[in-house]
Amino acid sequence: MPPSPPQQGFGAPYEPQPGVYGDPGQLQPGPYGQPSQPSYGYPPQPPTAPYGRHQPQPPAPPSGGRSRGRVAGLVAAVLAGVLVVGAGVWFVAGGDGGSDDRKPVAKESAGPKQPGGEPRPKFTPAPGADELNKGRKEGEAKVRWVQKNGVDVPAGGGAVRGPWVAGDIVAKAMYRTMSGYSVEDGTRRWSLPLPADFCAAPTLPSADGKIVLALRADTTGGADCDRLQMIDLTTGKAGWTATLDRSGITDGLSHIAMAVNGDVVTVGRLTRTDAYRIGDGKHLWDRLPGSCQPYAFTSGDVPLAAVDCRKDPDEDGTPDQEVRRMDPATGRTVWTYKVKKGWRIDQFYSVDPPVVSLRKDEDTLEPGWAIVFLTADGTFRAQPVPGKENFAVRCGKEGENRDNCIGVATDDDTFYLTTEPASVGGEASNAVVAFDMRTGKIKWKVPAPYAQYLYPLRVEDGKVLLYLSPSLAGDGTRGGGIMALGPQGGALRPVLRHPASAAYAESGMYEPAVRYADGRSLITSTRVGADDDEEELDQQTMIAFGD
Repeated sequence: MPPSPPQQGFGAPYEPQPGVYGDPGQLQPGPYGQPSQPSYGYPPQPPTAPYGRHQPQPPAPPSGGRSRGRVAGLVAAVLAGVLVVGAGVWFVAGGDGGSDDRKPVAKESAGPKQPGGEPRPKFTPAPGADELNKGRKEGEAKVRWVQKNGVDVPAGGGAVRGPWVAGDIVAKAMYRTMSGYSVEDGTRRWSLPLPADFCAAPTLPSADGKIVLALRADTTGGADCDRLQMIDLTTGKAGWTATLDRSGITDGLSHIAMAVNGDVVTVGRLTRTDAYRIGDGKHLWDRLPGSCQPYAFTSGDVPLAAVDCRKDPDEDGTPDQEVRRMDPATGRTVWTYKVKKGWRIDQFYSVDPPVVSLRKDEDTLEPGWAIVFLTADGTFRAQPVPGKENFAVRCGKEGENRDNCIGVATDDDTFYLTTEPASVGGEASNAVVAFDMRTGKIKWKVPAPYAQYLYPLRVEDGKVLLYLSPSLAGDGTRGGGIMALGPQGGALRPVLRHPASAAYAESGMYEPAVRYADGRSLITSTRVGADDDEEELDQQTMIAFGD
């Protein structure tokens, strides 16, 4: 019998006794899953993405911001596009010096004039690893390498997908180009031109280093997101292609969500999901019998699906929704958790154990955000009881994947969540709160250092690993890094200190993805863009730390 619901939760009423379909219990580890491992939290518990010397295992992400010539406020980057919740209500708040392709030639010139008529300051190239390491202090990790942009993106900037780690290659996609770099020294190993803009991609690659991108049909504005391209990340070679078929006039080929589970890639959208075998591109299944259709899967070894159940394609309001564990190779359902009517699946914060973010529509009279903890077989376990705390989670704005949030991590005993930033001594900071997975009650709260931010990454050996942002506050520049907290909270313990001499460069990475494994970290900007081409080409897009 499931436990009694908490009296005060994040908002969604307790949903008793979910229906169970198909075979009870869990899928056994096998062809559809990578080895079990704790999650980074930023891809909510689908896979941990180790980075560095050993066997790769896909990704995870956190936050920052900058445009050269000025430092974009770290606080603004943290607050932009987050979900903030308190007492159940949610609302939207506001190779050293290498380059991806072409190395820009810096010219001595006064540059274009600003609106006030004054010339821009003379362009100064961003520092490379050697320069950043000059001010490194004892106990701080070295900057291994810095990768600069080198790609001329359209006005307004361009999104970056990835990074994806495969063996000794770290790869990313940006504006019609896919590139792979050496994990060891950052040198570019390969570059693959894409025929059109990418519009969706899985959070993780396959275990053998393959990724499938969704591309626009052509380069015209508003072209359909209907082309699939498989790419081998270890070699940079393009493989099979496929074209998504529309399922009717209600299929807008929009809100594309992609996931990888073993040798299967799923491409979900509002009305259906298509599944393909990654090895050879064989189409495995699409629409399932009945009115319930999955529209998004999680990547990794535990494939969870967000499922939409609507009797009429033109049905108004929020249709009934379900969380299902499914076999992505066949579409077979293993278990089902029925979501409370009027609520919809927002994100999967973890898949093992399942932790699901639910949301009420913005246009309802009482919008809300809810989090539910489920058991391994999909039954209700508990809900967090927030008390007076307000929480903030940021999920990827590019694409519709449901497994790419930052600020959450969990194991079977404890759920870790970041608070909304608040002013402390004139500077903004946040904190990490730990919840008991059995009762939903708060165990402890640990604040970030002054003018810095903490983001849980994953739980490892009983400790939660966290990314600590750098600080450029007036009390002194401090580097970021990887920190750890024990199961009882307490004092933050440094795992890898990023040098203060690199704080400016690190804080300039726009809403960065963060990878950490084997004593090394990789910080990657998720968007590039600047005021002029020279500045844009010179932007730092990846920084690797560690000895």
